[in-house]
Amino acid sequence: MKLEASDSEDTAQAGGITVENIDNERSTEFNWNDDPANPYNWPRWKKNIQLTTTAVIAFSGSVGTSIITPAHQQLIDEFGVSSTVAFLPLTTYVIALGLGPVLGGPLSETAGRKAVYIGAASLGGLFALGAGFTTSFAGLCILRFFAGFAYGPSLSIGSGFLAETFTPAERGIPSLIYILSPFLGPGFGPVLGVFIVDRMGWRWTQYTLVFFSVFSLIWALVGSESYHPVIQRRRMKKLGIKPPQSPPLLVTLQEFLTTGLIRPLHMMITEPIVGLLSLYVAFVFGVLFNFFGAFFYIFETVYDFTVIQSGLVFLAIATGCIVGALNIGICDRLFYQRQVRRFPPHQVPPEYRLVPAMIGSIALPVGIFIFAWTTRPSVSPAVPILAIVIFGAGNINLFVSALQYTGDVYHRTNVASATSANSLARYVLAGVFPLFSLQLYKNLGVAWASSLLGFISIALLPLPWLLFKFGKVVRGKSKYQTATY
Repeated sequence: MKLEASDSEDTAQAGGITVENIDNERSTEFNWNDDPANPYNWPRWKKNIQLTTTAVIAFSGSVGTSIITPAHQQLIDEFGVSSTVAFLPLTTYVIALGLGPVLGGPLSETAGRKAVYIGAASLGGLFALGAGFTTSFAGLCILRFFAGFAYGPSLSIGSGFLAETFTPAERGIPSLIYILSPFLGPGFGPVLGVFIVDRMGWRWTQYTLVFFSVFSLIWALVGSESYHPVIQRRRMKKLGIKPPQSPPLLVTLQEFLTTGLIRPLHMMITEPIVGLLSLYVAFVFGVLFNFFGAFFYIFETVYDFTVIQSGLVFLAIATGCIVGALNIGICDRLFYQRQVRRFPPHQVPPEYRLVPAMIGSIALPVGIFIFAWTTRPSVSPAVPILAIVIFGAGNINLFVSALQYTGDVYHRTNVASATSANSLARYVLAGVFPLFSLQLYKNLGVAWASSLLGFISIALLPLPWLLFKFGKVVRGKSKYQTATY
């Protein structure tokens, strides 16, 4: 089962090329492939410690998005802001996370993965602490932005860690654990938040993030460096071998600005695969974060739920993510692996990656419409909650499948750029949707507000099916290097 994003594989391969070149030049002095410092040669316990570190930090960074949502009314009361403005601390944090790939690449490839994890946990915790102590709403928004910006790089390099530490045969379960971590965070955030806000006030949602950051920092300090070129340079110095000269930091930053920001925007406009899949995934993430803004209002008005009961509804999203992840594994084992045996090595057409997305494209409108027309006092709340589970499963199926497909279609740094385009689009829409979620549901009602989102999801539904059928033709017309098989 192969669940990782392929852009990180490209990064690992780039590192591998450097390793091979040095091996060829200095094979008598230094054999990297057999060196115990090579992450591929680590014992299982050491790999699992680093996997735990990556998952804990990914969860800590993502739980910060939604943990503050139950404090919506308290923010209105304390700072005297409007209902819409009270969602800005959520919006600023989410958008800041989306900038992570722009900064995460150059930092991790110069200072190493471990340095990025330590910096994320340290700075993220400090900014969260400041957000808890601030006495102004503007200060809260700014500090939340910087907390999200600090955690953003750590979320963007996790798949790179998988590619450079686990062989493809080992990568299935670790990939599943890593992918679930940032998806479970937003689902569990409101669950934690309702109890904290109800008993201790909104400031403790930020202090709780500090505790998560300290826990993450401990794991980061215990963990090891996994980026091959960084380990290699250190290893060669220890052995008295002169390492190759690193490119200047300015050159590295320029390359990653191109890869992480300029080229992604260009590909989003000029590449149908990148643009349309980014739009689809971004819309679905927007709907997810729309629910963060609306669930408390919906379940409190329709079913007279308490704030705590409404917060517990978000467990349905986490449950849906787990169900969806299991479906991805089943699709991989029962469908994709059969294609691997049919085609030459590394030449499986990328379109076979789209099966989970095709399933997800159906699950998404089904979940939304069931939620739309069953959320009423005459129907048990269990039914719309089940609809949320279906939506959550469809969400993760679409996201992972789209990322895998994009990774198989494009080559080299174009993969990272295409993935960055997806990341930027989904975090921007996810940050913006909560700003109008309450107005949408108050003006249109639960049924028609949700149906509007459902109709849009139906309009987008054919996309993975069309790409499955005509994807080879579309990628054949790309201006970028793409898979030809």
